[in-house]
Amino acid sequence: AAPWARGLLAVAAGLGLFYAVLRVPLRLRDSLAAVTVFLSTLTPKFYFALTVTSSFISGLIFVFEWWHFRKYGTSFIEQVSVSHLRPLIGGVESSPPAPAAFLAGENDTSRQNMPECKVWRNPLNLFRGAEYSRYMWVTGKEPLTYYDMNLSAQDHQNFFTCDTDALRPSDTVMQKAWRERNPQARIKAAYQALELNNDCATAYVLLAEEEATTIVDAEKYFKQALKAGETIYRKSQNCHSQSPQHEAQLRRDTNVLVYVKRRLAMCARKLGRIREAVKMMRDLMKEFPLLSMLNIHENLLEALLELQAYADVQAVLAKYDDISLPKSAAICYTAALLKARAVSERFSPETASKRGLSTAEINAVEAIHRAVEFNPHVPKYLLEMKSLVLPPEHILKRGDSEAVAYAFFHLQHWKRIEGALNLLHCTWEGTFRMIPYPLEKGHLFYPYPSCTETADRELLPTFHEVSVYPQKELPFFIHFTAGLCSFSAMLALLTHQFPELMVVFAKAVSMVS
Repeated sequence: AAPWARGLLAVAAGLGLFYAVLRVPLRLRDSLAAVTVFLSTLTPKFYFALTVTSSFISGLIFVFEWWHFRKYGTSFIEQVSVSHLRPLIGGVESSPPAPAAFLAGENDTSRQNMPECKVWRNPLNLFRGAEYSRYMWVTGKEPLTYYDMNLSAQDHQNFFTCDTDALRPSDTVMQKAWRERNPQARIKAAYQALELNNDCATAYVLLAEEEATTIVDAEKYFKQALKAGETIYRKSQNCHSQSPQHEAQLRRDTNVLVYVKRRLAMCARKLGRIREAVKMMRDLMKEFPLLSMLNIHENLLEALLELQAYADVQAVLAKYDDISLPKSAAICYTAALLKARAVSERFSPETASKRGLSTAEINAVEAIHRAVEFNPHVPKYLLEMKSLVLPPEHILKRGDSEAVAYAFFHLQHWKRIEGALNLLHCTWEGTFRMIPYPLEKGHLFYPYPSCTETADRELLPTFHEVSVYPQKELPFFIHFTAGLCSFSAMLALLTHQFPELMVVFAKAVSMVS
């Protein structure tokens, strides 16, 4: 016999022996008779209290399950059973190891085609002291999460530090400042660095970002940082070929200079000097063309839209809306906005249903469908179906965080073009009829990644209701607890209305059991 058959026979023999030994002491028949007599003496009030209590407890479990699912996206009972009970019962199934060829770097094409939940620096992120802190002072709500601020700290250490910092005392102090968690400690360290070296550009950057309470004050600090940064950058250029350490120092000084110029352009944009901001951004892109990963063109697109220079916007899109370059909500939705601008003023759904869509209208609708497929969260913010919050310092492409960041800055541009939001409202939901379900394949882009919800919950504040796509089905235990609560409440109501009949029914059930 097989081993499992022998084990089954052993269990059966053990149960038989257990019953034979304990049959007389336990007096099973007498115990069952006593239970039957006890149930027959119970009053209707007991059954009513029992059903009400059962309904109340199951209702509490249902409410807690629903709250946990809305907040974390999973069932609490299912999560506990998977993480704690499964290892005790049968262990966790181990996944087979990846083939050596895959680990060695082969199949690069297939790996590139897989969507990744990579977090990007928000190209339009706000100023901590002048904007995020003011929001917290007014509302009492923290607009940034710890995860988001920790990512920013890592960015600052990568951008503004290098191996040669130990040679300059002020840079050594700033290296420690970027690692500080307390904002006041960071500001104090920046002042200490300026006491050691009045031309410490990174110290001015920190003060502009975190101490300045207005954009005007931030701009003053950035201008001082620019003056100091240009001096250090010229010195690094003259000696960068002497050693690898000098090359690393030049990269760091380049990062500082580019960061300062970009933030100065953003200050000019926020203060209404838009043409000046556009010129600064264009000059920066020409001077440092290899730094396209910083997405400065997205800042340029937003400023050009504010100027209503739509021909210039189209020229920027022609350069960056390329199949070989990574997409973003700003690229896709700006392209849709320009297509919609050509037809939105005269568009009417009733007229279009009668005569059909023209070529320009078809192009506009297709552009909207393309944008919605890339990021399906954006339309609800543009149509003001969901409330906006301050955008985080980092975004997840195709996620809710990117949708918040895009709509926060671009909603005004959609409102400015008459009929654009009406066209979006009439056509955006048609995108989902074109995407294969359950999202195993995309239509124009890669399949929508399933990891966006978790990352967005880490990036966005807790008081914001994260948009989830595709909508998750309710877990089994929510249906189960809802059904149990409803069934218990119905029994309680019947017991209260027909006490004698329900007592007879309960006794009959107990006799059968």
